Amino acid sequence: MSRKARTLSLFRLRKAREPRGNDEQRTGDDEQSTGGGQRGERERERREKRTKREKPAKPSKGKKREPGSLAQLAVVLRTPARAGEALFARAPKRWQRMLPFAVVGVFVITLLPVTIAVLTNDYALDGGWAGALGVAQTVPLLLAVTRPLPAWGMVLAADVVGAVLLSGAERVDGHAWPWPPMVVVGYQVLMICLGLRESVRTLVQVWLVTGAAGVVLGFFKPDGVTNTVALLFVLSGAVLALAGALRQLGDARQRIAEQEGISEAERSRRTLLEERARIARELHDVVAHHMSVITAQADSAPYRLPGMEEPVREEFAAIAASARESLGEMRRLLTVLRGDGTNGGAGAGGERAPQPGIDRIQQLVEATVRAGQPVELSLALGAAEAVPPAVDLSAYRIVQEALANVVRHAPGARTRVSVTRSDRTGDVLVLVVNGPARDAVVELEGSGTGHGLVGMRERVRLTGGTLDTGPLPDGGFRVAARLPLDDAADSAANDADKDSS
Repeated sequence: MSRKARTLSLFRLRKAREPRGNDEQRTGDDEQSTGGGQRGERERERREKRTKREKPAKPSKGKKREPGSLAQLAVVLRTPARAGEALFARAPKRWQRMLPFAVVGVFVITLLPVTIAVLTNDYALDGGWAGALGVAQTVPLLLAVTRPLPAWGMVLAADVVGAVLLSGAERVDGHAWPWPPMVVVGYQVLMICLGLRESVRTLVQVWLVTGAAGVVLGFFKPDGVTNTVALLFVLSGAVLALAGALRQLGDARQRIAEQEGISEAERSRRTLLEERARIARELHDVVAHHMSVITAQADSAPYRLPGMEEPVREEFAAIAASARESLGEMRRLLTVLRGDGTNGGAGAGGERAPQPGIDRIQQLVEATVRAGQPVELSLALGAAEAVPPAVDLSAYRIVQEALANVVRHAPGARTRVSVTRSDRTGDVLVLVVNGPARDAVVELEGSGTGHGLVGMRERVRLTGGTLDTGPLPDGGFRVAARLPLDDAADSAANDADKDSS
């Protein structure tokens, strides 16, 4: 290899090693900095743990403490159970829902052997009868969790039969009769279940029947026994009163919660209506300003622009008239929103101008035609004669809203407006049919709310008529309304009678 070749190869080898050395140096620096950062993070974690151990954590103010198990149980105890529903059936936790069955089961397991033993040993009752009475007086308590009233009937019948059998027992002298201690305890468990489920009227009847049974048995009382009629009667009344008070408290709380829900819904509805009225007033202020400017500009155009041709002057005059009419209608609407219609002054001023009717439909169509919408009008002779004001106004508004929908959703579409009278009944028939839009144009209002059709239906319903709306096969739309004269006259007469009364 020549000297020049060896020099070139050494130069290339040196160039190849330089970046590797720099990279290794940078990697070492990064490892050193990373190691230092990790050690710093570990040191900070140790300090934070030490601070947490020294300072006890404070309870968060934003979070509400959840009620404990006892508080939840108290709420469930006050919640009335529905018919056919077990006690505590609406408790949030499973162990709370199973608690009544567990408690009653413990009483049954305890009272059953005790009752049999006492009847056999203390009263010297036959073992067979003692076992039968023990089962009949305690086992029905299990039914009291879901059906307390049938359980009460079974237990009371068994207690009465037991009292009759004990009256002839050998060692009844000196013992409690007609209700032994086990009967008194089991009966109070039954009274608790009854009080938490049944109405006050039922509880009073149960209490009176219990007292009546004791009084009747008192006529056959054996000699030398301790009478427990008054004891059971007083204890049953106290337990029923306490349990019934808890149920009434739960009913009252439930009714208050329902009333609060209704009040909240009414408050929300009132707030919504107030907000809508406020928005309408604000919109009136904004739109009225622009409409006033349009009116002023249209009225002053002949003076500001001299030499104007007569058709142009008439066009500006029509624009000014339409703007003034719109302003008047908006002010009347605002009067209704503000509720000033019954007061004088501004409220009365809103109704001074006559309401539009069928005789002004031709002007409405002409204004629409001037706006560039091809409309044909077929107005029957005498269509506006002897028409009630409600029908007259409704016909005009239906045509107005239908034409507005055509301009908004199908500009340029050929439209036909027909207002006639039925030959048979004399009803006013309004028909507005438009074809499809001539070109694929963008709608003037992209988000239709359907309030126009809703307004039509409300006006037709007011007069007792019918409305038929829907699209046509060729892509157009049809609005057909039938406005009867008799129903409108009757409704107007009824309104007049109400006003006079």
